[in-house]
Amino acid sequence: MADPTLSGLEPAVVFDGGDLDCGSGLALLIREHMLEVPPGAVLEVRSREITVCDDLPPWCRLSGHDYLGELPGGNTTRFFVRRGDGVQDEQALAADKAKANDYTWRLRARAAGPMRSTVYCRNFQWTVGQAASFEERDAHPSAVEYLLGTLAASLTTGFATECARDGLEVDDIEISAKGTLHSVMAHLGLDAGDPSLESATLRCFASSFDDEAAVRAAWDRALARSPIVATLRKAASIEIKLVIM
Repeated sequence: MADPTLSGLEPAVVFDGGDLDCGSGLALLIREHMLEVPPGAVLEVRSREITVCDDLPPWCRLSGHDYLGELPGGNTTRFFVRRGDGVQDEQALAADKAKANDYTWRLRARAAGPMRSTVYCRNFQWTVGQAASFEERDAHPSAVEYLLGTLAASLTTGFATECARDGLEVDDIEISAKGTLHSVMAHLGLDAGDPSLESATLRCFASSFDDEAAVRAAWDRALARSPIVATLRKAASIEIKLVIM
């Protein structure tokens, strides 16, 4: 239940964390914005991510700040944090950034039968078919399809997050993707060519009545911040276009 006394607070700093949770960057942003807050003053964090309700209070206790509570705020929840006295946020932020930069993702894959492997990652598992398939139907997606799907999904998710952070109403974000290999024959072992991804073409379609320049700015940030886009652009010709309807 929301504390009515919170509505009278005057935060020193307000920022919108969008759809980020504490494990995907929100905690770093809180640290960074807390540097602008004098000790004893209040930071207001706005978020659309439901897990923040559970994760923010213990994070505040561990960080030396006081969690004051939350209020509903339209399509966001407003969280209030009082900066603790003597908390060295500069050092804590530097340590958190170093830890994030050193993070290593881990998973394992195991052959599960003909043309099939299972990937295990954290609390997830999924089935991958052969590396590349040219059939109309298969029991499982191929590895190349997972690659293109990961590229597209990194942008749909990233774009939606950037739009939410800017308060932009963008609906029906959808990306169509297609890709080609340099040499299918090399992949099949019938030629000595290059089996790598040659090109990928993506078209993102989104519906919005908001300012087009602001929507495109959010899209550009999503492109610039995608590790998948940045990686594949070093290896293949990647053409990506946004269409606003």
